[in-house]
Amino acid sequence: MTVVLPLLLVLLGVALVLGVGAWRPSWAGPVGALCSAAALGAFLRSRAAGFAGVSLEWIPTWNVRLALALDGLSFLYGTLVLGVGLLVLVYACAYLPHYLEERHRPRRDEVRLYAWVLAFMGAMLLLVMARDALLLVIALDLTTVASYFLIGYDRERTGSRSAALMALVVTGGTSVVLLAGVVSLGLACGTFELSGLAARAPGGPRLFVALGCVAVGALAKSAQVPLHFWLPRAMAAPTPVSAYLHSAAMVAAGVFVLQRFLPVFALAPEVLQGLAGVGLLSMLVGSLFSLCAWRFKRVLAYSTIAQYGYVLVLVGLGGAGAPLYVLAHGLCKAALFLTVGAVTHATGEESLEKVGGLWRSLPGLAGASAVAAAGLAGLPLTLGFFKDELFFRALVERGGAWSAAGVLGAALTLAYTGRLWTGLFLGAPRGARGHASWGLVAPVAVLGAGVLLGGVWLGPLNQLVDAAEGEMLGHPAPLGLAYHLDARAENLLALGAWALGVGVLVTRRRWEAPLEALTRAASGVGVERAYGALLAGADALSDGLRRLEVRDLRDRVASVLVPAGLLGAAALWATRGRGRSSPGGRGWGSRTRRWCSGCSSPRARPWRRCARRATCTW
Repeated sequence: MTVVLPLLLVLLGVALVLGVGAWRPSWAGPVGALCSAAALGAFLRSRAAGFAGVSLEWIPTWNVRLALALDGLSFLYGTLVLGVGLLVLVYACAYLPHYLEERHRPRRDEVRLYAWVLAFMGAMLLLVMARDALLLVIALDLTTVASYFLIGYDRERTGSRSAALMALVVTGGTSVVLLAGVVSLGLACGTFELSGLAARAPGGPRLFVALGCVAVGALAKSAQVPLHFWLPRAMAAPTPVSAYLHSAAMVAAGVFVLQRFLPVFALAPEVLQGLAGVGLLSMLVGSLFSLCAWRFKRVLAYSTIAQYGYVLVLVGLGGAGAPLYVLAHGLCKAALFLTVGAVTHATGEESLEKVGGLWRSLPGLAGASAVAAAGLAGLPLTLGFFKDELFFRALVERGGAWSAAGVLGAALTLAYTGRLWTGLFLGAPRGARGHASWGLVAPVAVLGAGVLLGGVWLGPLNQLVDAAEGEMLGHPAPLGLAYHLDARAENLLALGAWALGVGVLVTRRRWEAPLEALTRAASGVGVERAYGALLAGADALSDGLRRLEVRDLRDRVASVLVPAGLLGAAALWATRGRGRSSPGGRGWGSRTRRWCSGCSSPRARPWRRCARRATCTW
């Protein structure tokens, strides 16, 4: 019961939010936050009581069970999902009323967002605790459905609807590929239990194809090249949605699937090498587009593509450090998303070209977001320092080329993160200046404190990530996170990355214009263009079939009704003047002009008798 209690509390929160919101819309947000806090408390308590699970018979003919378990990996991801979700709901309580007021929408519209955030939270909890491969795929599809409604929250806007449709088509379509891979793998192994797949997995091309399908579904969910284009478009959603889905939840779901299947992927080294290559490409593409983007949320969206490219490289190189990287990125990126939302709330602007010097009017927000930015850039005394250390450690074992690629990626991370933060808070004041309420600043401060605490309190951090690593790899694998003040390769690579990143940042006026031209030209080709052409072709085909169907239907109806009408008219003409026969040879036609046998007077109506009733024979 302790395992499913957090999930039940989240689902109860959905019902309470809808019920209370129908009565008092302004109470829906606090009720949702309280339910999320209760679920987080129950989740932490279940960990203190020890890892446990529940398994019920579901599809016995396929040996499929409704199995949920709390282990090291699910605890790390579940804590991230529930913790960041709670802070996002608190933030949304202060953000949404102003957001809806600007758009002249009623307060009752915010109820829908709270309900879908909680529904997404429940789907993510089901995903991270699932111990059956088919149940995992179902939970992943539930996150796709919830994300569709969250991204399309502003359904009166064409951009929001098209962004939601794009996310649904890409992530939902590739989920079918993922399902095909999981079913193929489960049938070949004779079980869908995740812990038993690696021991029974077949070799050869069948395993390669099945794992390739799993990888495609996971890569699309994590917005990796070439299936990355839906994520920047999804920034049409309100800031709380972007902060939750695209930092700590939705994109994390894809790499979580890869980490769950990592023991099986280890049987196919070629697939792991392909994942590492895709990760390097995503690092480069996401970083370059982030460096030349101007809208706040697009900068962060492209940086998410790059950062999950790092995670994919770690998975491809064996997986060590991948859970810690997801944790650090989720905390830092959620804080930065909430920061830009607060800036937009205070100034009304959404572009770096129109703001600057905001540390004077928003000092608390500037300080809290500075910690998050430092963590994302991998600076010391933050949780992010250790994610980069583990990243460099994995690359050093692969040789100089991999190390050089890692240094370049880390340098670009520092450059686009520094460009965003300095553009917001440093320099000469530009644009309107306002103030952000405590409800917008406090969640950023809490996330920043978590990033800072993870960089200095290493005992609990080591326990958390070591448990996740051991569950992911299938055997204990302590990371031993600590500061090492020596000349080891990881430290030298980190110093080189910081120096190169600062150089890129201070010389940005020289490369911004050429890079913008390059990325603009690159945007005209690729999978996104193919998606647009495919969608346009599907619309044209649908319109053509509809016209054909309508025209064919009209012809068919005419070919039936016109001859039937002609035959009916001919029959009426041929039988004109003829009465219907009745018993005794009398018809209705003869009754209409009947002569009375008694008085010989005509009667117009046959049912009336004449005045001489005694002698009338009718």
